[in-house]
Amino acid sequence: MGEKVVAGGFDLSDRQRYRDKLRQCLSGLERLLAEQRFDRPKNLMGLEIELNLAGADGMPRMLNAEVLERIASRDFQTELAMFNLEVNIAPHRLGGRVFDRLAEELRTSLAYAHRKAGEVDAGIVMIGILPTLDRDDLVSSNLSDVDRYTLLNDQIVAARGEDFVLDIDGVERLTCTSKSIAPEAACTSVQLHLQVTPGRFADVWNAAQAVAGVQIAVGANSPFLFGRELWRESRPPLFQQSTDTRPPELQAQGVRPRTWFGERWISSAYDLFEENLRYYPALLPICDDEDPLEVLDEGGVPSLAELVLHNGTVYRWNRPVYGIADGVPHLRVENRVLPAGPTVVDVVANAAFYYGLVRALAEESRPVWSRLPFSAAAANFDAACRYGIEARMTWPRRGRYGGVVEVDAVSLVRDELLPLAEAGLAAWGVEPADRELYLGVIEERCRRRVNGASWQAATFHRALEAGLSRDAALAATTRRYSELMHRGEPVHAWPVGLPERVPLG
Repeated sequence: MGEKVVAGGFDLSDRQRYRDKLRQCLSGLERLLAEQRFDRPKNLMGLEIELNLAGADGMPRMLNAEVLERIASRDFQTELAMFNLEVNIAPHRLGGRVFDRLAEELRTSLAYAHRKAGEVDAGIVMIGILPTLDRDDLVSSNLSDVDRYTLLNDQIVAARGEDFVLDIDGVERLTCTSKSIAPEAACTSVQLHLQVTPGRFADVWNAAQAVAGVQIAVGANSPFLFGRELWRESRPPLFQQSTDTRPPELQAQGVRPRTWFGERWISSAYDLFEENLRYYPALLPICDDEDPLEVLDEGGVPSLAELVLHNGTVYRWNRPVYGIADGVPHLRVENRVLPAGPTVVDVVANAAFYYGLVRALAEESRPVWSRLPFSAAAANFDAACRYGIEARMTWPRRGRYGGVVEVDAVSLVRDELLPLAEAGLAAWGVEPADRELYLGVIEERCRRRVNGASWQAATFHRALEAGLSRDAALAATTRRYSELMHRGEPVHAWPVGLPERVPLG
């Protein structure tokens, strides 16, 4: 939710008015779709990366305001907690050497931000969850000093009416409570945007949902939280639990969480916006003065501000986005599956794999979602979060016999999905050099069965075996990760373990 809001109280009439405005916005969206008012294809992709601030000791630094002041660039902005930043890369047209250009822009931006953070004894760490975070770091007093975060926290806490319960049972088990949504700030991710026409939206979204599990399997990078080794990608369960407005009774009734994979394939972008209104009460009932239907009657383009705001408080892993550029409305699929990191090369490789795969799957004559139950896609996502590169997936069987088969994620990627991603990138007009370089990174991860999460876990256990305490091992792993991240070699090439003997802690 990137809009500026002003903290304040809401009364009963605010919520009723907001619900009425949401319905008007939904009707406005329906008219825009029916009148074919949306932008034509521009093959535009966009990228956002959430980042952590940590010191040379590997510990989080609550300094984002000071660092942002020094960076002084609109490409960087606050995120939920004081140890978070976000970098936004301007949209790029898919084609040519776009991924090499993207990588160079990212390297330049992150190196600059890292230098500026160094002026206050901090540094940039691009990782799914910073392993050194402690429960005392994730409290409401460490939320960024921005009205929208304070207001969002207050409204989610009020909706829940009791402490948030974190209970993640992985390699080890974590159980604790929180009085605020601050634990959500531990989750730092990559968001991949793709502008699509309304006619292509459902195919692209369905394809993105189908491959969400595969994205996590090859890209997992979040195995630790609060000193515990949990799932290989612990962000999804943490995000869901730390934003869960449902007390146990509503969970038992099957009320949907606000962080949600979904429950069905769709036929239109309208389906997702309509579900958001039907299932989720407003958290931030802030009304705009615009009458969207009146604007449409006059030939204008409505901002649909209430719909956009509400959509930003429903945390789908593939989110629909309505936007306006140069006075023309457009739709985007926002892929929110991936953790940040480990390196720029890894992030760009994940992006190339996603954009190529989604293009190829969306254009298949027998689409994967016509052959794969939605529940299987959701189960694949869950399995990938738990087991990462070692996950097994359910996938449609090749050939005329149909049905589904269970297969290792790495075998599925190498044998079937990488060739599809190659074809998809070729269809976008991406040059062979980019395709080979970045898809080659994904192939090497699969061949070696290595990703950021497996490297972190292996290095942590080496540190324990060397005699370090758990806290010292996590800090040493974080420091080594940060060092290798800034060197820039992809994670599959990182040596496991610490570089030299370290003092016992």
